[in-house]
Amino acid sequence: MTVVTRFAPSPTGYIHVGNLRTALMNWMIARKQGGTFILRLDDTDQERSKQEYVDALKEDLEWLGLTWDREERQSARLERYAEAATQLRASGRFYECFESPTELDLKRKKLLNMGRPPVYDRAALKLSDDEKAKLREERGGYWRFQLDQERIEWTDGILGPVSIDAASVSDPVLIRQDGQVLYTFASSVDDIDMGVTFIVRGADHVTNTATQIQIMQAMGGTPPDFAHHSLLTGPQGEALSKRLGTLSLRDLRARGVEPMALLSMMARLGSSKPIEVVDSLDDLVAGFDIGSFGAAPTKFDAEDLFPLTKQWVQARPFDAVRARIAALGVPDGMAEPFWQVARDNITVLDDLEGWWTLFRDGADPLIEPEDADFVAEALTLLPPAPHTRETWGEWTAKVKEATGRKGKGLFMPLRKALTGQAHGPDMAEVLPLMQRIRAKE
Repeated sequence: MTVVTRFAPSPTGYIHVGNLRTALMNWMIARKQGGTFILRLDDTDQERSKQEYVDALKEDLEWLGLTWDREERQSARLERYAEAATQLRASGRFYECFESPTELDLKRKKLLNMGRPPVYDRAALKLSDDEKAKLREERGGYWRFQLDQERIEWTDGILGPVSIDAASVSDPVLIRQDGQVLYTFASSVDDIDMGVTFIVRGADHVTNTATQIQIMQAMGGTPPDFAHHSLLTGPQGEALSKRLGTLSLRDLRARGVEPMALLSMMARLGSSKPIEVVDSLDDLVAGFDIGSFGAAPTKFDAEDLFPLTKQWVQARPFDAVRARIAALGVPDGMAEPFWQVARDNITVLDDLEGWWTLFRDGADPLIEPEDADFVAEALTLLPPAPHTRETWGEWTAKVKEATGRKGKGLFMPLRKALTGQAHGPDMAEVLPLMQRIRAKE
């Protein structure tokens, strides 16, 4: 049997790290087993779904290298959902309800005050045809799926055996009063029609899964296998949901996070395997095991992405960054030496620009008052450009002989005068790259 997975985001905002975790797991399962990965846009909410978010979603996935084999839009399948709804009405599993949100809220509060679970009481099933007709004319109705009140069980790929008593769950609303088909219904129809065999999603969907299993079975379909990954929290265990808007993939990309650093973290976060930066998507897929993930909430700190990005960036050979360096305006003859000097002193590739600016334009000299005369004398001994790797050693030897300074008292003031920094790359490598030395002007 061909493995078919899917990622079904709503294009109502930018994709964030929580979405990515779901997308990546489904993508890796399909790729590892030579199956099909479907990008399915849950765009039935026409007011909130926007093409700009669809375009951004695709751009973000392509940036990461997560390609899809098929694209589907739920907005193009409304007739199919209407057909499935008719089928469920005919089988007695769909029923029309008329309570307003205020009335439902009062019912829930009453049940909670009585110490009972806030499960819908199926009052609509007791209405006569005349009562329904009158209410339909007054306010219109919405539609619920009538659950068989029995235990719904499945073996979850992460959580293990799961059993939910359907009597403890409200019959789900599947079609709103305005006719909008809701996620639980549209997704169930799609998963059956599209032959989806495995679904990975967040642990907050466990109850949805229980109801969807019955919906699929009521339509004559076979439910896929499910796995529910843990939810992300902040670094201190706090709820991450309110911060997800600041953790969009495009924001992380703008901060210089590299795709393989992000994917390497998300492919292992919450599992028993250590997070390791890998070089390719093939390596990522080869090391993926859904069974290694746990159910406990998983801490996520965006700052952890930067050491991983640094590790990935610093491992790049010159050919991998040649075009990026050329775009900065670094002359061809200096490009590779520039990379060798800068690579160990950057976290993200955007940091290269700062180093080239320093080498091209020179730095504001940092000279302590007590070092002013020493630096001035030393600069008179600096030979004219071009400088070589040997220039630094030859120059400092002359300065030492002329001034008597040595060790840190010799080298640190000269580094600060030339680069404006107290720390950095080996000055023997830096000096040949410096096109301008402001302290000498």
